[in-house]
Amino acid sequence: MASRTFLQSLSSWERLNFLMTNRIPRRWATLFMGRFSRVRNPLVRELSFFIWKRFADDLKLEDADQDEFESLHDCFTRRLKPGLRPIDPDPAVLVSPCDSVVGAAGPVAGQQVFQAKGFPYELTELFGDEVSHEKYRDGLFVTLRLKSSMYHRFHAPCDGKVRAVTYISGDTWNVNPIALKRIEKLFCKNERALIEMDLSGTEHSIALVPVAAILVASIQLCFLDYPLDLKYLGPNRIECNETFRKGDEMGFFQQGSTIVLFAPRGYQLCDNLKEGGYIKMGEALLRRL
Repeated sequence: MASRTFLQSLSSWERLNFLMTNRIPRRWATLFMGRFSRVRNPLVRELSFFIWKRFADDLKLEDADQDEFESLHDCFTRRLKPGLRPIDPDPAVLVSPCDSVVGAAGPVAGQQVFQAKGFPYELTELFGDEVSHEKYRDGLFVTLRLKSSMYHRFHAPCDGKVRAVTYISGDTWNVNPIALKRIEKLFCKNERALIEMDLSGTEHSIALVPVAAILVASIQLCFLDYPLDLKYLGPNRIECNETFRKGDEMGFFQQGSTIVLFAPRGYQLCDNLKEGGYIKMGEALLRRL
């Protein structure tokens, strides 16, 4: 009954969007899209671009560092022209790791976080058993959603070091606002990676949680030789020792998806942050008190 009431409350387009992107074989659709997006055939490419642009009217390819793309995958993972994303130089500021729409953001209530109003989840459910979550108790979180039309690479929010990545296999629900208001604990169900970064010159760390979604479940980190995707069979905890400067590239999604960023106590949201608003990679996100 609750499901029926929810669907009835949506517009016709929202109902169609929810059904088409969730009530299908999500795993197989995602695996198919992963292969299809790499097809290097001019006819397939042009038809795909035509359909994509019909659903993404804010697609801006003039910012890309190349004029032509051989496949959808090349376009999804495009780089930007140098200098288009200035990095806030203030050492007290954590910058946005990506171009995105700001979702739910605010204090972590103990260990409770909200994916949308009335839809809480616990840090333990998102982080799993292999990552310490206590340091983020009563801290701050920001949800950053990358639309399919956006630049899909993400970058270091600060100077720091990554010592390990934890991969958690899961589902591929859509992560758009319609699904976030319908599927409880969605981020805790989906394919995701947990990247903890020790902040240079402090005893603090932050956590980036890239969450995959339908048609997307592939997270490529630039310091790993293999993608973290539905076919990954390696260890859940991947040890590494990578140093980043603020703004350095960390990885990319195949398509749009979501990154949830966590900071410990002692930070506040920057004034420019507004739920539903846009933020670009390199702009101020959180500030140390």
